[in-house]
Amino acid sequence: MRIAFFDAKDYDIPSFEQYGKGSGIEFKFFEAKLNEDTAELASGYDGVCVFVNDTVNAAVIDKLYALGIRVIALRCAGYNNVDLGRCFGKIHVVRVPAYSPYAVAEHTMALLLTSVRRIHKAYNRTKDFNFSLSGLTGFDLHGKTVGVIGTGKIGRIFIDICRGFGMRVLAYDKYPAEDAGIDYVSLDELFSESDVISLHCPLSEETYHIISADAISRCKKGVIFLNTSRGALIDSDALLDGIKRRQVGAACLDVYEEESDIFFRDFSGHIVEDDVLARLISMPNVIVTSHQAFLTEEALGNIAETTVKNLVAFRDGLPLENELCYQCGKVDDCRKTRKKRCF
Repeated sequence: MRIAFFDAKDYDIPSFEQYGKGSGIEFKFFEAKLNEDTAELASGYDGVCVFVNDTVNAAVIDKLYALGIRVIALRCAGYNNVDLGRCFGKIHVVRVPAYSPYAVAEHTMALLLTSVRRIHKAYNRTKDFNFSLSGLTGFDLHGKTVGVIGTGKIGRIFIDICRGFGMRVLAYDKYPAEDAGIDYVSLDELFSESDVISLHCPLSEETYHIISADAISRCKKGVIFLNTSRGALIDSDALLDGIKRRQVGAACLDVYEEESDIFFRDFSGHIVEDDVLARLISMPNVIVTSHQAFLTEEALGNIAETTVKNLVAFRDGLPLENELCYQCGKVDDCRKTRKKRCF
């Protein structure tokens, strides 16, 4: 089985070659992202493997289907970039629902600690042999209130980490985890009570800009935002305005809503034309990392292993345990009855 692998990075290749070798899955790695212009690269392949910043809209899906593509393998958990409705009945879509929730949760806490203890500033100073403590005063996390939006695997692990620091935890989720011992509250209460707000929910129509200008105005003055989920959960213009007005005390971002043409690439020595991102990065109380929260050796291995297993199951006519379907849970006749597949 031959798979066109889009938006390939150096760190992707070793693990996918390793797991693909013994399973009869051959990957062709393309640096280009999947979009309407690059879809033709999939000609002659059996499926495609895509990541978060690939475009899998209706036009791309139609092109892939015409080329004979019958499976799209997402090497990530999120799928807001895929038109699942257009795929139904044409192309099966599989994903990696969990690769290392610990990696993302730990990175989130690393960002928070770096921000509140000014570690990034201290690092830069001491490289210049400046050992002054002026401006490096932080604050204890112990006793502070953290609001967690989204209590899936990553959110719950982050909650456990916060509890280890002695933080009070409030949470909001449309579908609360039963018997999890989590204090669920309304969004209004979470906004008004939290010193720190961390986002761990998927991107949907409901969660798009869940952190808006209105939401920021309802938060505590000096609130800290953490986002290691999806960039568009935060209205970047509203965030920048909140920082300038001192309503927002700090922001730690591993994702950005307009990241697709910027993240995962080297722009040092170039002028970045995104003025909002440039302003955010210039702020002394903003830390931006380049969508790297997932990037651990364990996570990369799990991503490759699960993706290959998904492709092998598709090739061999087996049930697709990690298949995505826009109809699942919405209509009575969607029970994956056809070999436990959506169609």
